[in-house]
Amino acid sequence: MSNADTVITALRNGHDGLAELVEKFSDTDLAGPSGATEWDISQVLSHLGSGAEIMTATVRAALDGTPAPDGDFNQSVWDRWNAASGRERADGFLEKNESLTALYESLDSTQRDELGIQLSWLPEPAEVATVARLRLNEFTLHAWDVRSGLDDKATLDGQAVPELLESALGNLSWISKPAALNGEYSVIQVTLTDPAKQLTLHLNDPVSISFDPASSPDGTLTVPAEAWLRLVSGRLAPQYTPDGVESTGAASLDTLRHVFAGY
Repeated sequence: MSNADTVITALRNGHDGLAELVEKFSDTDLAGPSGATEWDISQVLSHLGSGAEIMTATVRAALDGTPAPDGDFNQSVWDRWNAASGRERADGFLEKNESLTALYESLDSTQRDELGIQLSWLPEPAEVATVARLRLNEFTLHAWDVRSGLDDKATLDGQAVPELLESALGNLSWISKPAALNGEYSVIQVTLTDPAKQLTLHLNDPVSISFDPASSPDGTLTVPAEAWLRLVSGRLAPQYTPDGVESTGAASLDTLRHVFAGY
């Protein structure tokens, strides 16, 4: 089994679930607020749909051995989606994200293991599993943005969570804002559930994670894994915080929300 297989399966599950919801949206729903404070639901779908269109072109270029789309291509796609109506954005999302998902599914085992995909911000081509996981992260978080606009109790897709934990437990320095700590540094013992995992959060400059138990933590945080993923991506405001999140000592949720304010 390729490392990409489970990621691609999660992409399909996520697409089908969100598509079922989007197909039922009225124009009023599409113009309503999302979990992304600056976007309505149609704008979130525009972001996902335009990204799917660009990524489809990028993967096809890798398969064809041609240069990846450039910035001018990307801008032309964004301009077209930005000018679209809410209904056009929803319909376009359904079409373009289905196309991208089907393209990933069409890759054979050799391509899944050996194909290199050039992304504009990376110095070297990345493997399919890496590129697909980046898409899964973006898709899963923004799918929550859509769902939470209609349901404060919305959660991340459960099939995606184990796949995303791997990247979310890596380098937190680029998604955190240690200035929010005001020089008050601490060590937090974090217990994740569903799936279970223990880690130590170092609220310092830079913010980091280790997997050795803290001998004398300044606080503790117990949180479902999907809510942890939302916390570090700036999506755990009080109204979206589920039951089962418990914090003690220096693990103030208010502080953590400021440190992980979104990106």
